[in-house]
Amino acid sequence: MNSEEEFYDAETGLESDDSCEVSFKDAPVYEGKQTSNGRVPSENGVWERRTTLPAPMFSRNDFSIWGFLKKCIGMELSKITMPVVFNEPLSFLQRITEYMEHAYLIHKACTMSDSIERMQLVAAFAVSAVASQWDRTGKPFNPLLGETYELTREDESYRLISEQVSHHPPISAFFAESLSQDFVFHGSIYPKLKFWGKSVEAEPKGTMTLELSKHKEAYTWTNPMCCVHNVILGKLWIEQYGTVEIVNHSTGDKCVLNFKPCGMFGKELHRVEGHIQDKNKKKRRVIYGKWTECLYTIEPKVYEANKKAEKKNGDSKKHKQEQNTGGAGDADEMPDVQETVTMIPGSTLQWRIAPRPAQSAQMYNFTSFAMTLNELEPGMEAVIAPTDCRLRPDIRAMENGDIDTASQEKERLEEKQRAARRERAKDGEDWSTRWFHQGVNPYTGTSDWVYMGGYFDRKYSDLPDIY
Repeated sequence: MNSEEEFYDAETGLESDDSCEVSFKDAPVYEGKQTSNGRVPSENGVWERRTTLPAPMFSRNDFSIWGFLKKCIGMELSKITMPVVFNEPLSFLQRITEYMEHAYLIHKACTMSDSIERMQLVAAFAVSAVASQWDRTGKPFNPLLGETYELTREDESYRLISEQVSHHPPISAFFAESLSQDFVFHGSIYPKLKFWGKSVEAEPKGTMTLELSKHKEAYTWTNPMCCVHNVILGKLWIEQYGTVEIVNHSTGDKCVLNFKPCGMFGKELHRVEGHIQDKNKKKRRVIYGKWTECLYTIEPKVYEANKKAEKKNGDSKKHKQEQNTGGAGDADEMPDVQETVTMIPGSTLQWRIAPRPAQSAQMYNFTSFAMTLNELEPGMEAVIAPTDCRLRPDIRAMENGDIDTASQEKERLEEKQRAARRERAKDGEDWSTRWFHQGVNPYTGTSDWVYMGGYFDRKYSDLPDIY
């Protein structure tokens, strides 16, 4: 098979998780007591979101990834088609949607009168957007060209639409907006992966843009690097690292966040530290925490005084710690660092991760929010676009525990996509995106994908048959 026709494999990738009603204005009225996953809607007809998947995940112990990756050391994994057993039952478009799990932080930022307080919450939102990746070692399905995903959350007052706008390279564009016109959040992501022998490194290239309408502010940033360790041997674990700069293009305020790499003894595992500075480059707040737990802010002078005290008390323990630390084995073992973030007196909690459901470990380590993303609610199929990834048969089969069907359907969809591309080439036709067009980000001047509008008008008759 021609490598240019291989399917791209992409891995990248929130406080209220309560079940709430989603209304689809054009949907048929729900009647009767249908069940889904053993749940029955309440008597008033309000559909409760599911809290589990139809089937638990299968064991990957009988499968080896080495046979697929041993020839790829140092290469980008753009054209390597991975077996479905290494997937999780979500599309990458749905994985992007998990950025919105803690959307309440944006709503809270909109209510703040001080720009530094708004920046604190925007920074917390940026960190929370990658929190769902913790322990998520399954690869989301690659979106097909033209695939879409929509989500409306009236309880959180927002709606989102995303589209796979490019196949070579794979680019996913999204646009979310407040139902009360308080904000818009949009961006495009091109996930680049490389295999380094024992780990896979993912660089989520692309700019995130958040606009707060009331304050006439625009914030931009890029996400940190993500690394999955022990893809060949040992227990899989994930770390995020790199510097994230959040810029307020209206006020000149800037937030610099350092996602720290694990380090030799694991002391920095999952840690995030940084600061907020005003347009005069004066530090106004220090930020600290873990992207897997929580984020605090504090006055810089108080933080520095605490760090000095910690250093003085910690120097005497450092030599003993180094003596008692074992050497590295064949696997990049995750350090056994169990302590949580210690709050410094005078700090303000900006965000704390929502607890995962009890059955999460048997359900691909999904959050409560992720559990709901592929659910087809009553009447939804008659309303959403036919390109919505909830309708993908391979993802649906995997979610239902039917791995053989999932694998067969994945191969069928990939071949259908390749055949469609050959037909377009034969006829001299170019692919046209439906909901986004390529343009320029007005704040950074870099290339971006801009939402054209119209998706929620529900006019889908001219959409391609991709499934």
